[in-house]
Amino acid sequence: MSDLLKNFISGEVLTANFEETKPSFNSQEALDEANRCLYCYDAPCITACPTGIDIPGFIKKIASGNLKGSATTIMDSNPVGASCARVCPTEELCEGACVLNDATKPIPIGDLQRFATDWAIKNEAVLFQAGKKNGKTVAVVGSGPAGLSTARELARLGYTVTIFEAKREAGGLDTFGIVPFRLPKDISFWEVEQVRNLGVEIRTNTEIGKDIFPADLIDQYDAVVLAVGMSKVPMLGIEGEELEGNFDAIDLVEKSKNGNYPEDFIGKRVAVIGAGNTAIDGATTSVRLGADNVKILYRRTEAEMTAYDFEYEFAKQEGVEFRWLTNPKRLIGDENGHVTQMECVQMELQETEKDGRPRPVEIEGSEFLMDIDIVVKAIGQTRHQGIIEAFGLEHSGGVVKVDPETFITSHPKVYAAGDVIFGKGIGEAMVVTAAQQGKDTALAVHERFKQSVTERS
Repeated sequence: MSDLLKNFISGEVLTANFEETKPSFNSQEALDEANRCLYCYDAPCITACPTGIDIPGFIKKIASGNLKGSATTIMDSNPVGASCARVCPTEELCEGACVLNDATKPIPIGDLQRFATDWAIKNEAVLFQAGKKNGKTVAVVGSGPAGLSTARELARLGYTVTIFEAKREAGGLDTFGIVPFRLPKDISFWEVEQVRNLGVEIRTNTEIGKDIFPADLIDQYDAVVLAVGMSKVPMLGIEGEELEGNFDAIDLVEKSKNGNYPEDFIGKRVAVIGAGNTAIDGATTSVRLGADNVKILYRRTEAEMTAYDFEYEFAKQEGVEFRWLTNPKRLIGDENGHVTQMECVQMELQETEKDGRPRPVEIEGSEFLMDIDIVVKAIGQTRHQGIIEAFGLEHSGGVVKVDPETFITSHPKVYAAGDVIFGKGIGEAMVVTAAQQGKDTALAVHERFKQSVTERS
């Protein structure tokens, strides 16, 4: 490949590849779909939404031309409602519960939610106001969906809130961890600004344990909310992992969100290890970076994969291959130290494990070689265990233990929400769930101080 062609591919083409793929509804499409809604009493779609958005209400406002009212209804219940309009598994949640599923087709709730929030973004609509200051201060560690949601609710209740974020930009998962062709950064930034405009201070480039210490937060604030999410992809733990050509799927997606497109993938063969949403993101990113062939390897079967159905279908449409019951054993490199092959082994499923999934076991003598140029690891994420232990909190393998009603940790002044309290069998790791946990945590904090702030006012 000539340098001229390679520069063209890595420039204009790659930039275009990472633009948002699905267009928003136009006004007529939104109106037509809104008018199909039955505006059900005791609507099942509301019950199916983890944040309890008044879905018939916001759709009726679209039908009547009240787009600011529609966006306000959405964002009132879900502080990251613009992001969720793009990334929620709506076919499993609100749309899956729509009564029209049995008759024609469900109302495209996610698309209508996007239409309303896109209008608010385009028109720079001011949807909420901060509450009267009540004299109480809260520190929120982490600016992802749970952290933003907590801060937004507390600011509306009159609390002085400061968010501490280690990265140079706020937004957490929505800003850095979801592919740009599904969720552009400017959508997340708008949600961040909605929170900042309520008077919430957001201190970026501020690491806990380096720039500020847990003891200082506990001492200086009336309450602390830990919403740090999760960290990097762990090592595969196989021979040859030190070879060049190994990528962390989280890092890869973050690079693409920042417009930094690695040229390593052009014309290459890529193997993605894992079958969750991050693996799908790693695979589809590889395709858009110019990879010639992309395979997802998973040690279980399609039935056990944790990726959303719509993500799985999207990956197949992008040309990603899936190799089930396949596990990597070692990586083999050339004389230059770059990976060229992966030795894999076939698996079979046996008795069920504690988490309810069947246990994968190697089939003896089934090893085989696969020619590859790049490996993308997507086998889950590690925990911010250092931060958790710096606060002195009880945890189980990095999953912080909280009271399920109050979200209070083992420290009476520290609350926790989001992925930091998510573990196997505990809740569901979705953006919308994290947003609801943030709201619940804010209300729990307010319940604690409600009497004192009422007396003060």
